[in-house]
Amino acid sequence: MNLWAGRFKSEIDQKTNDFNSSISFDSRMYKEDIEGSIAHAEMLGQCGIIDKSEASRIITTLKWMLADINNGILKIDYTAEDIHTFIEQELTARIGDSGKRLHTARSRNDQVALDIRLHLTKCVDRLSDEIKELIDVILYKAERHADTIMPGYTHLQRAQPITFGHHLLAYANMLLRDIERLADCKKRMNISPLGSGALAGTTYPLNREMVAESLSMKGITRNSLDGVSDRDFVLELASALSIVMVHLSRFSEEIILWCSWEFKFIELDDAFSTGSSIMPQKKNPDIAELVRGKSGRVFGSLMTLLTVMKGLPLAYNKDMQEDKEAIFDAVDTVSMCLTTFTPMLTTMKVNEETMRTAAAKGFINATDCADYLVNKGMPFRDAYKIVGKLVALCIEKDLTLETLPIEEYQKISAQFDEDVYHTIKLDVCVRKRTVVGAPAPECVLREISKIKMVL
Repeated sequence: MNLWAGRFKSEIDQKTNDFNSSISFDSRMYKEDIEGSIAHAEMLGQCGIIDKSEASRIITTLKWMLADINNGILKIDYTAEDIHTFIEQELTARIGDSGKRLHTARSRNDQVALDIRLHLTKCVDRLSDEIKELIDVILYKAERHADTIMPGYTHLQRAQPITFGHHLLAYANMLLRDIERLADCKKRMNISPLGSGALAGTTYPLNREMVAESLSMKGITRNSLDGVSDRDFVLELASALSIVMVHLSRFSEEIILWCSWEFKFIELDDAFSTGSSIMPQKKNPDIAELVRGKSGRVFGSLMTLLTVMKGLPLAYNKDMQEDKEAIFDAVDTVSMCLTTFTPMLTTMKVNEETMRTAAAKGFINATDCADYLVNKGMPFRDAYKIVGKLVALCIEKDLTLETLPIEEYQKISAQFDEDVYHTIKLDVCVRKRTVVGAPAPECVLREISKIKMVL
């Protein structure tokens, strides 16, 4: 029987009931529903709203039910309207009228708002741990390749020499910001709405702070209308998760490029690659491609949630039931991507020589050549033009700046000496970049240590 059946004279149409039902997806909140109900019952007893003995009986039975669900003894009835209905009906079936007293001074509106806050708080903690595991792998790889020379790119054109360790740390910094965003989101999420009732609070003398404290929440909502209708924390989480997926997708795109024959900077382990049904030579980076593709799914969840909430009048509306499927799918998708991406990166082989060979081409030390002239007193713009002429000459003669004879240098500028060859060595170019955040190996190792300290 539906909890709201008293107002209605006939049974709801079965198709309508199925359309209205949410237990297929909100059943995952059974722990939080029981935890919230235990805290509510304890408060009702302490405040004298229901008899303490009945409160104790309710709490004991709810704990028993939680253990039974966890152990598989109690099966969730998916014909129930939602998880809240199932828990209350099972409680009443076990202890009779005492179970009916649990919902005193509570609405499903503030109950579901509590449950989703509790559940998503746990999800945030788990996702943060999964991101930290990925950062750990990145730091390990970055430390091993702090002096592995590779070309840095802009516009996908070779630009300046960096190290692979430095490149990896860019993603570590992105993921650190993701953890910060999740932590900030959690601050506004971990607030108890219980006591808001359906929309206008209650006439019972509740102790809302007691419930929040027993659930390890950091405070209570301050307006009953907002308490039941607020889903900002869901939108914030979906936004934060979308940014996580942007970062994973960008990383995946580079991995896909790097393991192509055109780059061959890395090779993915066979466990994280697939073959072709017709081309026996193929080794496809399908896992990275799927992560890149699933970003759209998470972005879609954010758009769904924004669209659902944008036109709703206060307070609760049934539209808000749509929040759960969207945010749960986003959480699950990001978690799946993180836990697959991490071992893929762990087992990835780095082709150091190929990276260095690529760095030796493309004149990526041209800026350093210009800086050589600047250090001799020449304005940078003049030095820039001179090195541009040198590059054009090298292309014409099929040479590089390292192999261009000093006589050719001096024809364009008399300020060049033999020491220019030392200045434009790739290792020297990288080692000289020692400002904070630069790719010099010492800088990379220093930043790795700092990141380890904050994880």
